[in-house]
Amino acid sequence: MNQESEKKLVFLTSRVHPGESPASFVCQGVIDFLVSQHPVAQILRDHVIFKIVPMLNPDGVYLGNYRCSLMGFDLNRHWQDPSPWAHPTLHAVKQLIVQMNQDPRVTLEFYIDVHAHSTMLNGFMYGNVFEDEERVQRQAVFPRLLCQNAPDFSFSNTSFNRDVVKAGTGRRFLGGLLDDTSYCYTLEVSFYSYMPSGSSAPVPYTEDTYMRLGTNVARTFLDYYKLNNLTKDNIPTPIQKYSSEPMSPMGNTNGKGEGSTDREREKTFKH
Repeated sequence: MNQESEKKLVFLTSRVHPGESPASFVCQGVIDFLVSQHPVAQILRDHVIFKIVPMLNPDGVYLGNYRCSLMGFDLNRHWQDPSPWAHPTLHAVKQLIVQMNQDPRVTLEFYIDVHAHSTMLNGFMYGNVFEDEERVQRQAVFPRLLCQNAPDFSFSNTSFNRDVVKAGTGRRFLGGLLDDTSYCYTLEVSFYSYMPSGSSAPVPYTEDTYMRLGTNVARTFLDYYKLNNLTKDNIPTPIQKYSSEPMSPMGNTNGKGEGSTDREREKTFKH
């Protein structure tokens, strides 16, 4: 078996809801880091295949829509049976994911869909609920590792659910379609601020800090796949720390991410 056949596959999508512009900056941070000359990025490119669709709803973005496509559909409710006519981008991406999941040369282990959230602080994730307790525990590993790498990521805000209303989302649908070695998440990031650990005041997000969350998402795969031993002296070159700059204009600022509930809106903002 050659090296290519041993590679893991990570599939990342973004901007299925056009008004959630912070998701584009997070996705840009992932891309910029992975194509850089940083030694961690080089190791990741050698051992992991990343497939990234940075904009699932380009017509909605072009039109300035908040949540829907040109045809008026919330694409993140149509993963179960997307139409090539009404939901062409979703249909094409779903076909690609199914095709790659059947490719014996790679193992599709992660699907992450990036969103932005209007009522909660920090970055956090939604995951799925399974009957197999071991799978539930394994699913929590990546967000716990990300929490160690990203000062703006909150594991306490991360939750796992199987709400019926979310059945048509990418996270829920692919979580049921892919095998039990695959993990599907919605990565949410606040539209406005994050609360660093030990801080009593929220820090406004900027384009730069959104992109650095993306960098830290990519960086976390080094830990997850235990590739740290390939870095010089087992210590990767440090990635620049966060800065606290004034908030940059972000266009639409009232998104609700994957779809927030009243109970989620009442959550205490904590790290």
